[in-house]
Amino acid sequence: MLPAFSRIRIFPRTLPSAWLLFTGAIAALVLVPILCVLSSVFGNSSDVWQHLSETVLGLYITNSLWLSLGVSGGVLVIGVGTAWLVTMCRFPGSRVFEWALLLPLAAPAYLLAYVYTELLEFYGPIQTFLRQTFLWENAQDYWFPNIRSIGGAIAMLTLVLYPYVYLLARVAFLEQSVRTLEASRSLGCNPWRSFFSVALPLARPSIVAGLALVLMETLSDFGTVEFFSVDTFTTGIYRTWFGMGDRQASMQLAAVLTIFVLWLILLEAWSRRQARYFQVSSRYQSLPRFQLGFIRGSIALIFCFLPIAFGFLLPVGILTQMSIDNMTETFGQNFGELSLNSFLLAAITASIGVVIASIVSYGKRLNSHWTMNLAVRTASIGYAIPGSVIAVGIMIPLGSLDNWIDGWMRSNFDISTGLLLSGTIAALIFAYLVRFLAVSLNTVESSLNKIKPSFDDAAHSLGYGATATFLKIHLPLIWSGLLTAIMLLFVDVMKELPITLVIRPFNFDTLAIRVYSYASDERLAEAAAPALAIILVGILPVIFLSIRIARSNPDT
Repeated sequence: MLPAFSRIRIFPRTLPSAWLLFTGAIAALVLVPILCVLSSVFGNSSDVWQHLSETVLGLYITNSLWLSLGVSGGVLVIGVGTAWLVTMCRFPGSRVFEWALLLPLAAPAYLLAYVYTELLEFYGPIQTFLRQTFLWENAQDYWFPNIRSIGGAIAMLTLVLYPYVYLLARVAFLEQSVRTLEASRSLGCNPWRSFFSVALPLARPSIVAGLALVLMETLSDFGTVEFFSVDTFTTGIYRTWFGMGDRQASMQLAAVLTIFVLWLILLEAWSRRQARYFQVSSRYQSLPRFQLGFIRGSIALIFCFLPIAFGFLLPVGILTQMSIDNMTETFGQNFGELSLNSFLLAAITASIGVVIASIVSYGKRLNSHWTMNLAVRTASIGYAIPGSVIAVGIMIPLGSLDNWIDGWMRSNFDISTGLLLSGTIAALIFAYLVRFLAVSLNTVESSLNKIKPSFDDAAHSLGYGATATFLKIHLPLIWSGLLTAIMLLFVDVMKELPITLVIRPFNFDTLAIRVYSYASDERLAEAAAPALAIILVGILPVIFLSIRIARSNPDT
């Protein structure tokens, strides 16, 4: 076999540059909407911005901070607690909970908001039952928590986002050294002390990474906070754009939100700057599980079951019943059209995204220079930016480009071209790619990294070029990773609401748009089938993630 350095001589020198050029172009396209939004900070402030800064800007900041703190506490307790229980303890149903705890990941938070509002509002079945049972006549006769509040938004987001922390924490617990845990036991540590003193510090990088994802999703949420009338940056951006008609002020709000998110990314990186975590043994041994007694086992069972029940089973059950009871209205002639629109958008975006991710990831494998790494990281930054910010950042430059083309055509050919790019399917797909390209990039890159460099050396020694090596060697080996990337990107596009709401073409609706429209009009029964379809599609990556985790653990 050829030595490792021979690959450098076999490659044509111009080939990595072509990959770098392509990756740089992708990174530049991703940066365009972000830089467009950030540049608005240096623009002239309008009267609307002055009004916003004097009245509601402080409220946006306060609500966003409280929302982030509340969701962070909730996902840490549920995600880390359940991950430790199913990984390190034996109790009834622990094997089932290993994969079932991922099910709430399939349901967008705004769908839960609609369902629980229907269930818990004054006119809902629970309060109606209480009034009939205790002979209460109106809301003044009793107290009931208000679901449409910041507390309700925190609860909804916590129920659907805790799987991010659970998934990464469980993987970290599975990879921990058995010797370290056995040493803690030999020193007299009980399960709780082993968890807090040994397992939790070792899993900290994974937990922080999961928490960072949760906070980014929280700050980018639109459907939940808008429906619950919680004023945050995302709702402020939408109202300023469409309600007040001031694009400059909406861009400045988006810029403030972007700065928040970038600060969050830097804080997460800074928190791990001096931390190093190593395992003392690479040989796998079965993790020593704690056998819980009847009382503790029952508590663990209830603790793991409640997030699944409230985050998935109950909402799906209610939506299913509504769909059956209102089959004529909810499965009308538009349902097929909406499903087709959503499917085509998701399929096209997923296909393009995986092709781009494959080229970029393979280019990084060919040339790991710092410029290539920087370009890849830049191309991945869109996932950290809220969808409403990306939508604003794309609509402004596309509108300016359309106006320039129209003006040039008028002056030279006396022809009006109108809007060629703004509000088109192409613009919508571009926004999806900016937002979700990181999902496919991370998945494909992870699959490529598992292939040993010796495979490349062997292929090159047989006369294969870089492209042929990828098509004939790497592509078959990473096929499952590509399918996973396609599926994840497909589901993310199906669930996306703010980007679709802002950029979609006129009279072009998707399942997510129809659910939002009906729920805003208090017509949840008619939105039940589209909502249920979104959740059922979202189950697919959950199943794949569960299978991959199970295969990675020899105990299962």
